Amino acid sequence: MERRSLEAELAGNSYPGRGIVIGRSQDGLKAVVAYFIMGRSENSRNRIFVEDGEGIRTQAFDESKVTDPSLIIYAPVRVLGNKTIVSNGDQTDTIFEGMDRQLTFEQSLRSRTYEPDEPNYTPRISGIMHFVDGSYNYAMSIIKSDNGNPESVNRFTFAYDNPRPGEGRFLHTYISDGSPLTSFEGEPKRVIIDGDIDRMTQMMWKSLNDNNKVSLFVRYIDIASGTYETRIVNKNQ
Repeated sequence: MERRSLEAELAGNSYPGRGIVIGRSQDGLKAVVAYFIMGRSENSRNRIFVEDGEGIRTQAFDESKVTDPSLIIYAPVRVLGNKTIVSNGDQTDTIFEGMDRQLTFEQSLRSRTYEPDEPNYTPRISGIMHFVDGSYNYAMSIIKSDNGNPESVNRFTFAYDNPRPGEGRFLHTYISDGSPLTSFEGEPKRVIIDGDIDRMTQMMWKSLNDNNKVSLFVRYIDIASGTYETRIVNKNQ
């Protein structure tokens, strides 16, 4: 698979929706995870990321403007021991609770389908990062309707052992803007991971469409020690 510029992927798509990037820093020492949200409606844009323990959650920026919290308020990132979970919905909790009961990542997600937002049927995208004895691996999942047919559910999981320095995988909900929105297709994109956490954060935030971007989370995790640095950027201040 061709290795792509993450900057170009973001800048060239006005509405990828929500997106997850997981990979490894160029020096090989840090695991990298990023998650962003975008919005077209006032309800979707009325959000910020806030820290919540070792994870984050979404929160309404202006409570008086919330019309439907069901698909916009959730915990995108949670930490379970030596595992970091990231997703675009409340399936973060499903994964956390399932793996806490010794289920696998895939088994934990079997109870979930795409989001009930006809006619888009937004995919549920998720990731799990696992650290053990100074090594690191990760997996990503997408659960979607079958080419827009809500009667069929497609489930795909992609696993990456000993990921290579300086690259990662990028998975997002929509191919591009449209009505209805078309779900992501194929494997997560192989992208370049370049620079430290501040450079990564600045590049991603600058590259996301200015009208549609809402919030961005980036974390660099030291693979050997488990210590981490986090950056959060919110359009609503």
